[in-house]
Amino acid sequence: MIGEIVGLVLAVVVAILLYKVLKGLAGLVVNAVMGVIVLWLLDLFLLPPITINLWSVLIAAIGGLPGVLIVIVLHFLGIAF
Repeated sequence: MIGEIVGLVLAVVVAILLYKVLKGLAGLVVNAVMGVIVLWLLDLFLLPPITINLWSVLIAAIGGLPGVLIVIVLHFLGIAF
């Protein structure tokens, strides 16, 4: 009887932890996708276009829209990309 209760409590705790982790992960994924899409659109319409390479995509994916702003600033300053 005690083992069943402990198992049920552990299952509830694991379910709550998974929910919180996946909820936070979904926001990060949406932010990363938006950053990459905005970077791609800027590459289409910006003159001179931003070079899309591994580093610019990683910065946009990890940073989201603020990451894209960093890439744009670095591009216009001539430091990178």
